[in-house]
This record gives sequence, structure tokens and C-alpha cells, in this order.
Amino acid sequence: MANPFVHLELNTPDLAKAKAFYGELFGWKFEDMPMPNGVYSTFLPDSKPGGGMAEMPNLPPMWTAYVGVDDIHASTEKALALGAKATHVCHEIPGVGWMTILIDPTGAKISLFQPKM
Repeated sequence: MANPFVHLELNTPDLAKAKAFYGELFGWKFEDMPMPNGVYSTFLPDSKPGGGMAEMPNLPPMWTAYVGVDDIHASTEKALALGAKATHVCHEIPGVGWMTILIDPTGAKISLFQPKM
């Protein structure tokens, strides 16, 4: 499949509780990475995609799916031309790549991701 899902991300008000739940439910192991505003915990199941979780007390708890793209700028422009609205445009994740967070024309959230080569 062209443009597969490549990363899943959970925003949660309680990171410890989420890690305990998903770790126990699925056997996921987590690696914590310090971030300027807390901790980002990554996980990689036996089969991809993997993902991460972060404590976001001011946002509703939700999963976000990231779709891999070859050109973040071209894919963002195409999505906008097709009626999407962007909340974050071609945002660089230092040392990792770039992401765009979109709201599709039906109101659903989807994100694009281009890895750094």
C-alpha cells in the first residue's frame, strides 16, 4: 500500500496510567525520552507501526495516526487543495523529520509524516 500508517500517537492526561494499561494489555515496552515539556514514551510492537505517548493534560485524550509521505510540502499542499484544514504545517521534529496535522473535510484528524533522510 502506498502511504501506509507509520506512527501512532496517544495524547493522554495520565501517561503513567496509559503506559500501565497498554503495557499490561499488549505487552508493549516503553522507552522514555525527555522533552522540554515532560516525557515522550515510545513503543514498538513486534510488528509496525510503533508510536509514542505524551502527557497532554489540556487536550482531550485521543490517538492520532500518521501517514508516511515522500514530500511533506507537496502532500500538505494537495491535502489543503482537497479541502483539509491544517493545524500544524510542515512542523520540523528535530533529528526525526517533519509533520503536518490536518483536519480532513469530514472533520477527522489525520497527520502526515516525512522522515529525515
